[in-house]
Amino acid sequence: MDIYKPLVALLTIVNPIGVVPFFIHFTGHLTREQRRHTILVSSFTAFVVIGLSSLLGLKILEFFNISLASFQVGGGTLLLISSIQMLSAKQVDSGPEVVDAAESKADAGASIAVVPLTIPLLTGPATISTMVIYAEKTRHWWELAVLVGYGVVVGVITYVVFSAAGRIAKALGRTGINIMTRLMGLILAALAVELLADGLMKLFPVLGSHLG
Repeated sequence: MDIYKPLVALLTIVNPIGVVPFFIHFTGHLTREQRRHTILVSSFTAFVVIGLSSLLGLKILEFFNISLASFQVGGGTLLLISSIQMLSAKQVDSGPEVVDAAESKADAGASIAVVPLTIPLLTGPATISTMVIYAEKTRHWWELAVLVGYGVVVGVITYVVFSAAGRIAKALGRTGINIMTRLMGLILAALAVELLADGLMKLFPVLGSHLG
């Protein structure tokens, strides 16, 4: 397994900078201390989701009797859809349902750090699918440990980005964030096609023979 590909995919999918506008919107009414607590919880939850997906994702697939090739095609398709949305810069501007749900939860006194900031805005189904797919490719315990370690990396980056959310939004502006989101979407599209091709060749070996 190319040990760096999961990290590239993770950083592209999670895209904390793309979530900055949501973070500012949801935490605008909080005090400095409450905002700091929200950042800590969001960062830790992102690590937990990535770590659990790496360690337990395959077990869950076995429980539901789902083949990895099928999951890989489904996950690759999901990543491709996410990349198309990112290429259209819809990640920042769209999602009124998520915003409405988040506001109602906030009004009810529930924490917004986990929902929706971490799930689904940071670590949604695409992130979970990616970690399960790459976990299957591991051949040694240390490779699995590296995947879990990447969760720590994502958590730290999320903490840094959210802590500097105000400065980032001011420096990049909406146009800058959309441009960065499109660039990350292009990278994600390439990774999605790779995963899809690999999964399809496992499901239909005849494709591999024809391509070869």
